[in-house]
Formats: sequence, C-alpha cells, structure tokens
Amino acid sequence: MNDQELGQVREFISRHVNGVRVDDEEDLFAGGHVNSLFAVQLVMWIERTFEVPMESEDLDFANIASIASVAAFVDRKRTAAWTSS
Repeated sequence: MNDQELGQVREFISRHVNGVRVDDEEDLFAGGHVNSLFAVQLVMWIERTFEVPMESEDLDFANIASIASVAAFVDRKRTAAWTSS
C-alpha cells in the first residue's frame, strides 16, 4: 500500500473516531475507538476504495483491527490476486 492510500485509511478512521489520533499499530476495537457497526462500514469502505473483495474467510477482526492491519490485508489481497492471474 502506498503512502497516499495509507493516508486514506488514516483519514477514514480519523473521521469515525472524532479526530482522535490513532497510531497505525493501535487496536481500534480494544482501545474502544470503534464498535462492530464501524467494522461493517470499514469492510465495505475497503472493498469500494481499494477494489479488494473481502471473502468470508477474510472476515476476521485481525484484518481490520488497526491501520497497519488494514494496509497489510489490502497488500495480501492484491498480491494474491496478482499471483493468481
């Protein structure tokens, strides 16, 4: 994931945590910043923004628990799509 895309993730999350600064590695759910409804919104946003489908096996909080985990997830999905083509 490039810096611009990482910035998009930070901005999206920042809007949903009322501008509270969240470190890239900070667990959004354990920190009480977001809830399960936000998880659904985040999944849909990731799919639309990065054109990365989330399959049923991808629906794991570990994939969206932090800014860094979202970036890693998108990178994994892109790599998997690239190597399977």
